[in-house]
Amino acid sequence: MNQGKHGLLTYWNKPNHAAYLFLLPSFLILLLFTVIPLIGTFVLSFTNMNIFFTSKDFVGLDNFNRVFQDPRAVNSFIHSLYFTLLETPAQIIVGLLFAVVLSRNTFFNRFCRSTFYIPVICSLTSIAIIFSMLLDPNIGAIPYLFTQLGMETPQFFRDPTLAMPTVAFMTVWKNFGVTMTILLTAIQGISPSLYESAEMDGATKNQQFFNITLPQIVPSLGFCILTNFIGSMQVFDQVYVATAGGPQFKTETAVQYIYSRGFTAPYELGYASALSSVLFVIIAVLAVSINLYMSRKEKQMR
Repeated sequence: MNQGKHGLLTYWNKPNHAAYLFLLPSFLILLLFTVIPLIGTFVLSFTNMNIFFTSKDFVGLDNFNRVFQDPRAVNSFIHSLYFTLLETPAQIIVGLLFAVVLSRNTFFNRFCRSTFYIPVICSLTSIAIIFSMLLDPNIGAIPYLFTQLGMETPQFFRDPTLAMPTVAFMTVWKNFGVTMTILLTAIQGISPSLYESAEMDGATKNQQFFNITLPQIVPSLGFCILTNFIGSMQVFDQVYVATAGGPQFKTETAVQYIYSRGFTAPYELGYASALSSVLFVIIAVLAVSINLYMSRKEKQMR
């Protein structure tokens, strides 16, 4: 008995074995709240179950066939991709720009970093409500300013063309602080000797940025692109609060449509699960492609 206990303690005292004990809580949380619901979603995709569990017949691939025959579903995926193409590059560019500008550790720069990070910790719902009020053509401060300048008042959230870019702008304004902080940390980790050598060789600031800064932060840049892409493809809160998918369903995203199918009448949980499964596959394929591309770029920079 004592030998068995001693052997067990010896096994877990090894660093590479003890690491599994520290990973266990995170693994259990991941299993409970990610893996099991994901498997459950795939299972529900093959049924016509509703939210009240009163109907649970097996329907095979009918729900998946319906996804690609549903114009509103197809449009919601297109709108999600459109939002991602607007928001992700803008957030990366804005975050990188501010990270470079604020990279020096002066009091003013530290103050600006803290200020720009404040929107990140605010509720996205409250920010969407504030933007809705600011941009409202009747009571909003921004449309009033346009009026005072003698300009035509844009219908930001009511114009089918402007609605999605406005939502993307609002999202960038709220979240760029995260990207800025990650890239700022990467920039500050670059050895100053690289810049000193470049200055001695007569390199300009632009040449230093493209030949030293960018190559050195490719891993962090890839992480930001990947996480922003995944988050953008799952956009829901700001669209739901600011536009509710309008006008004319021009801002209805995939997650919002999934919510409307599963949790509003007629409560088609099986069909919503099929939509979720399709979205998961799309995100997974594109995310893996982005990751492989960024990994290849990182190897080329070494």
